[in-house]
Amino acid sequence: MACPVLLTERLRLREWRDVDVDPFAAMNADPLVMQYFPALYSYERTSRFVELIRKRWSELGYSLWAVERLDRCHFIGYVGLWPATFPASFTPAVEVGWRLAADQWGQGFATEGGKAALHYAFDSLGFEEIVSFTSASNVRSRRVMERLGMVRDVSGDFDHPDVPEGHPTRPHVLYRTHAGR
Repeated sequence: MACPVLLTERLRLREWRDVDVDPFAAMNADPLVMQYFPALYSYERTSRFVELIRKRWSELGYSLWAVERLDRCHFIGYVGLWPATFPASFTPAVEVGWRLAADQWGQGFATEGGKAALHYAFDSLGFEEIVSFTSASNVRSRRVMERLGMVRDVSGDFDHPDVPEGHPTRPHVLYRTHAGR
């Protein structure tokens, strides 16, 4: 399936372009953007991630959209849907997630894009439930989840198996939302 373009009031969620890799790699090498991840991404890891994103669109019919502001028409990050398949009490599941350049934070873009992704998940794909999760200390992302109408499932909180034991970002919180909410 091809990546559909979604338009919001201020954003275009679109397919990935080769020119997106450089600014995405810069984001993934920014310690502020990657504060709640165990490590920064190399250029090579970013390139592989973009290829996986594109592959997921064709395999699953959903993935992560490249996001651009309509007023500037340049890449600012991603928003989208991703399969959560690591071992946890709530997996397999579909996650809504985002990663935006730090200079784009605090303007409501993650919430705006997240709402579009959730509408697509429920209305076009027919999913019944979408989850989101983040490091317990990531207050900014938790607030986005709450603005999206997601509800924390304390019983689902977990230590992320892809984060090394003892790492401060390993404890994660789980949020859920359902179709029709």
